[in-house]
Amino acid sequence: MTQKLQEIIKDSAYNLSQFKPEQISALESAISIKGSGTKAAPYVTCLMRGKPIKLTPEETIRQLYLMVLRDDLGYPVSRMAVEYEVTFGREKKRADICIFDKDKTNTPYILVELKKPKLKDGKEQLKSYCNATGAPMGVWTNGQQISYYHRRDPNYFEDIPAIPSAHEKLSDILSERWTIDDLIKLDKLVNEKKSLKDLILEMEDEVLANAGVDVFEEMFKLIFTKLYDELEGGRDKKRHLVFKNYGDTETELKAKIQDLFDKACAKWEGVFPENVKIDLTPSHLAVCVSSLEKVKLFNSNLEVVDEAFEYLINKSSKGEKGQYFTPRYVIDMCVKMLNPQAHETLIDTAAGSCGFPVHGIFYVWEQIMKEEGLAKSHLFTTDKKPARCEDYVRDKVFAIDFDEKAVRVGRTLNLIAGDGQTNVLHLNTLDYERWDEKTSDETWIDIYGEGWKKLRKLRLDKTSNRDFGFDVLMANPPFAGDIKETRILAKYDLARSVRLDKIGKVDPKDKNIVTAHDRAPSFTEALHASHEVIYQMADGTYRKVKVKNQNKVGRDILFIERNLNFLKPGGRMAVVLPQGRFNNASDKDLREYLAAHCRILAVVGLHGNVFKPHTGTKTSVLFVQKWNDDSKAGPLCPRVDDYPIFFATMREPSKDNSGDKIYRQGPDGSPLLDSHGHLIVKHDLFNHDGLTEDGIADAFIEFAKKEGLSFFL
Repeated sequence: MTQKLQEIIKDSAYNLSQFKPEQISALESAISIKGSGTKAAPYVTCLMRGKPIKLTPEETIRQLYLMVLRDDLGYPVSRMAVEYEVTFGREKKRADICIFDKDKTNTPYILVELKKPKLKDGKEQLKSYCNATGAPMGVWTNGQQISYYHRRDPNYFEDIPAIPSAHEKLSDILSERWTIDDLIKLDKLVNEKKSLKDLILEMEDEVLANAGVDVFEEMFKLIFTKLYDELEGGRDKKRHLVFKNYGDTETELKAKIQDLFDKACAKWEGVFPENVKIDLTPSHLAVCVSSLEKVKLFNSNLEVVDEAFEYLINKSSKGEKGQYFTPRYVIDMCVKMLNPQAHETLIDTAAGSCGFPVHGIFYVWEQIMKEEGLAKSHLFTTDKKPARCEDYVRDKVFAIDFDEKAVRVGRTLNLIAGDGQTNVLHLNTLDYERWDEKTSDETWIDIYGEGWKKLRKLRLDKTSNRDFGFDVLMANPPFAGDIKETRILAKYDLARSVRLDKIGKVDPKDKNIVTAHDRAPSFTEALHASHEVIYQMADGTYRKVKVKNQNKVGRDILFIERNLNFLKPGGRMAVVLPQGRFNNASDKDLREYLAAHCRILAVVGLHGNVFKPHTGTKTSVLFVQKWNDDSKAGPLCPRVDDYPIFFATMREPSKDNSGDKIYRQGPDGSPLLDSHGHLIVKHDLFNHDGLTEDGIADAFIEFAKKEGLSFFL
């Protein structure tokens, strides 16, 4: 019986996803088992050495890659060697595979490293081998990820899209003109199984750490420029992409990329200041372009760009404020449970990179495209959207954040979705009294004026920035830090505390006496009670309310009250909160305040790993709908005293303890992919396109329909 290669590599860091099924089958059919019992081991005749060798995980990858070199790239066995000796002074090491120069038959041309299955270790080893032998090209692979490098000089290894076949030169690979369709085929993220974050980390190691620039700003400029290049390429399929080094000199390349960046800034205004330049030197820029040119940023989800921005923003400012990017699968659960519609307004008041608004947009777009009989396609894509889709982004979707870097990222993603229009604003949500300082500033108005004009129209009182009339709000407000400014605290009910002080003699006939019966007044009742009211308690004592201003309040608590101000009666909200807010005795006032203002729809406990590696804080998502008894419009959420609440707890961790995502596997142990070839995170929050079992959101939708909740009627 032939042994499967999957069994041979199963406990190693190697993988088979780089190879064709027919290559895997061919190697499996050549296996013979030697020995018996516990000593039985798989052997195969080596393609190079012509003798039986034991098939270890590393050797499995080597034999498969030899097939790729021989059968796919046309290199004859006579031009290859395995275990090629590399000399370092007195020390000797062995390169896994060496391809020799066509004319100088003893000179290494391409070296392949397989021994070190982690990219960073493998690349270091490969660089040392190439430097020691003078080989101009190197390949590292672990069977899943693969990297190709051109050694320009000992300190400068540039990414190249592939290695030449036996009939090509390196210059053929570098000068080949690409359209968007070529980029789709060559996409490094799919073919080399890397993430944009991995590539940024590599660039930091190679050049950015020593470039003397703001890494966030320079990477943002490059991603912004590349998004523009892909969008233009997607709308004109014959256009050659510009974000690629076609053998340009470093100076020519910098001028070309700067020109492309200028065009992107002209199309998507208000993200970068006027006349801003790329600050990377020509040689540093060349390394970054070669790393990014083969990455397709437009994708059916935002994971690609988002993970990179999360890393970049966290390096600079986000983490210090306790605001972390919400994982996409948590956002998608919230969107499914709140079911936003094309005619409804939507806002995120602590938007970060706009995950909630953008995924809300995708959800509504899907409905619009279905109504118009169009295929869903990729949603974050270069395709021109129907006018209704763009109108929704321009007129109905809003976002606010106080971190300018995050706002610029969010604006970029929304500008693309809205084809150049967006309502992402740089404002401090909690300090609404000082918005006038921003909105009277010409520079601010130049960037955010159009969005501000639309937001203003949604105010309930045209003279105040406190109350708005939004249908849907989703937010993950920052947890860390208390607000201590008395000027801000004075505006919030939740910045007060109430207590019932016992009073002495009272005339039992006093008209201000209110019988408290079997319970004390709630926080909201006490807060708004007249200072003359006297409560007669069940034990016969008399008490008066004493309201006290607190000198500091958790930022997330103020956000709850502020968010409710943004919702119209019947409006609904999902907000991520620390778990303690739901069960700490000290947060009883908050829970009473919520119950007085809205119907608590659901509480979903998230796993402790969801926000790792940034924080291990246990969080829950609270879903509420604001009470609404307006008989003219028909009550969206009529006030009732007793109603069921949906509770659920996430069981699947979705990330390991280090914060790396855990992905689903298919029945054969290979990664489970969605219809766009993306890995699917292992969670139990919802059914992923019919490929996984139903989850928490699906159960809530059933509950909502049964309860007759207005937004699922």
